[in-house]
Amino acid sequence: MSILRSSKNLIFLKSLNLKIQSLLLESLPHNHTLKFSHTLFSSSSSEPIDTNNNEIVDKLIHVFTKQPHITENQELVNLGHFITPKIVESVLISFKNWKIALEFFNWASSQSGYRHNAYTFNAMASILSGVRQNAQLKALAAELGRSGCFMSPGAMGFFIRCLGKVGLVEDAVLLFDRFKVSGFCVPNGYTYNCLIEVMAKSCEVEVMEMRLKEMTDTGWQPDKFTLTAVLQCYCNAKKFDKALDVYNVIGQSGWLDTRVLSILVLSFSKWGKVDEAVEMIERMEQLDIRLNEKTFYVLIHGFVKEGKIDKALQLLNKMLNLGILPEFSLYDVLVGALLRNKEFEIVLHLCRQMNELGISPDVQLLTKLLSSFPEEKDVIILFKQAKKTFDDNAIVLLYNSLLKGLVDNRAVEKAYHLLRTMIGENSTGYPEVEEFVPNMSQVHPDTNSYSIVINGLCQTANIDMALKLFHDMQLAGCKSDQLLYNNLIDSLSKSDRLEECYRLLKDMKESGLKPTHFTHNSIFGCLCRREDVGKAHKLLQEMRISGHEPWIKHSTLLVKKLCSNGKAIDACDFLNKMVLEGFVPNIIAYSAAIDGLFKIQEVDRALELFKGICARGYCPDVIAYNIVLKGLLKAERVLEAEDLLREMLKKDLVPSVVTYNLLIDSWCKNGEIDRAMECHSRMDGERREPNIITYTTLIDGLCNAGRSEDAMLLWNEMVRKGCHPNNIAYMAFIHGICKCGRPDEAFIYFQEMQDKQMTPDAFIYVALVEAFLSNSDAPSAIRILVKMAQDNKFPDPLDKNCVRLRDAVFKLSADARTSSTIETLLKEGSIPEFLNNSGNGN
Repeated sequence: MSILRSSKNLIFLKSLNLKIQSLLLESLPHNHTLKFSHTLFSSSSSEPIDTNNNEIVDKLIHVFTKQPHITENQELVNLGHFITPKIVESVLISFKNWKIALEFFNWASSQSGYRHNAYTFNAMASILSGVRQNAQLKALAAELGRSGCFMSPGAMGFFIRCLGKVGLVEDAVLLFDRFKVSGFCVPNGYTYNCLIEVMAKSCEVEVMEMRLKEMTDTGWQPDKFTLTAVLQCYCNAKKFDKALDVYNVIGQSGWLDTRVLSILVLSFSKWGKVDEAVEMIERMEQLDIRLNEKTFYVLIHGFVKEGKIDKALQLLNKMLNLGILPEFSLYDVLVGALLRNKEFEIVLHLCRQMNELGISPDVQLLTKLLSSFPEEKDVIILFKQAKKTFDDNAIVLLYNSLLKGLVDNRAVEKAYHLLRTMIGENSTGYPEVEEFVPNMSQVHPDTNSYSIVINGLCQTANIDMALKLFHDMQLAGCKSDQLLYNNLIDSLSKSDRLEECYRLLKDMKESGLKPTHFTHNSIFGCLCRREDVGKAHKLLQEMRISGHEPWIKHSTLLVKKLCSNGKAIDACDFLNKMVLEGFVPNIIAYSAAIDGLFKIQEVDRALELFKGICARGYCPDVIAYNIVLKGLLKAERVLEAEDLLREMLKKDLVPSVVTYNLLIDSWCKNGEIDRAMECHSRMDGERREPNIITYTTLIDGLCNAGRSEDAMLLWNEMVRKGCHPNNIAYMAFIHGICKCGRPDEAFIYFQEMQDKQMTPDAFIYVALVEAFLSNSDAPSAIRILVKMAQDNKFPDPLDKNCVRLRDAVFKLSADARTSSTIETLLKEGSIPEFLNNSGNGN
């Protein structure tokens, strides 16, 4: 939608009464407009100071600028008899120091027979607002209000603008009303314009509209300057529609100028309405109105902030076409945004443009450029241009940026060889390095140079190269810092080079650097991965003295590794030592230790540890309860497990799917299938969606209980709810319904399983063969055996299923319907040798 709209039915006009509408639409074009004056409304402009007065002015300036001066000396006493407002004003505007001016102003106030007038107050106000001394200006306004001084409309307008310049809007409004009510000033259109201009900064739209109505009610007609201030107020308050309405009135009245259009363009930019701002700029071009330099700068920054880099670049070209030379800061913000977007070609174009315009980038920008470009040829060009401009220290900064750029672009080894060349060694294998170092005599790498490359080598696991460079760094007299030591120690610890970690730690301490929590934790992590409990405990003692906390992830890892190797007792001892050192393990570490104790059948000790941490204020989560629950159920201590579940519910812990699966598995194994099914129903009530493990366990339990119909119903429910059966679920179901004597249904799911590219284990084939034989269906059994031979799915000779299959083969060989097929399979070798002679009882 175009921003240039009809002035009919304007929202702005609806907010005012009919009288104001008439004034805006009919009277304004014929009105004599009031112009803002930037003078002090000084008396000196119309009445020159005579010779004697000039002598008094000079003497007063001399006395008050002489350091130190005494305000009570006889010379000042004598001069005080002759001062007039005209003299005071002249003296005030001569001072360059606001404090001296204010001191003089106050001195003059105290002189017998003297009173400040509008011009002296305005002179002082101008000085204070210029240096933004708000407190003093506020006090001056209060003094003016009490003074009983008459103010012309122009003088009052000037003082109000001084207040508005520093944001003292409330003081400006208060002063305006005070003088209006007292009659010491009769405001005119200019005074109102100044007040509305000040109020525009406060964004108080309703108050501004009230003052506009007050202005028209007293007979003063709004002009171009009034409406410009109103437009600014609406823009500041983000009243988009009203701002456009005022803009249309201004345009209809023929008052469009650079200021009006700039206000709208800048506001659009601030609101993030980039397209509207661009449309307004085009409108300005059509009217042959050009943006000023400040507006260009604000717009470009605004467009960049909104991510409209293309629009910002268009504005830059407009600036250049108008002959406005951009400053470096503008290129800096554009280049920064383009680098973030990886627009490297445009960045190079801007760099060439800067070079042509004679604009020199600073070290920070070049640093940004050199560390961002992925193409070395571009970096080389930039680098060579930069070297011509900067001194030795700046050159080192540029080399550091180059090193960082190489490291960031994963050319760490190239950065390493460049640094070695900077040190004075010949680069080998990287002739392109010489492009950067045509004259190295003036380049001396600093600590940062070494740190950049060493850190890069550590990140790429080139620890030996990093250590060699670190040694060269020390020989060169460059001091390392904590960060560099930490990175080296961390890399060594991750490479399990513990002894070198300790040597660097010692070196770090001897160089006067204190290990940080990161230093200690890097080594602590290595010790935990090694399961070195003794040294880990010793380091904990050192960390306690240093006030460093061990990272939970390392201590938990140590506990888990110990438990996985059957050393749960050692894990518990380590946790106790941590507590004695003042470090508190978290529930994850304790849960791992409890799980480890259960795995080595230390059930009572696991329960004791669990109850102990509960007594010490720990609040075990559902995972911790599940570990204990699993351990108790595995130890067949079902009653204790059920007590634990009740305790868990009493603590308002909601059982997870894992919790329910553990209970269901236990009840199914113990033949309590009804309790297991009841638990399944409770899961639905508590919005705990059963997973494939839940269904598989229940289906297996139902089949073991001979409830194949219920098993099939549950299978269908599982599929209907979108829980897709996996390989294990299919095999459990097929095996289960085979045991229930339903091989025909089992075979259907067997085929479905294979259609889904799932491979059954050998025991499924055996179960099907046996089930068909149990139903006296030898032909179907032989089909499964043939399929078994084709798929080469025979059980291992030592597998119990091998005995069962051997018996089945014997039965099939004795059956007239299938004996010939068995004979053929044996002759072809399709059946393994260990299944042969099964009928001889061998």
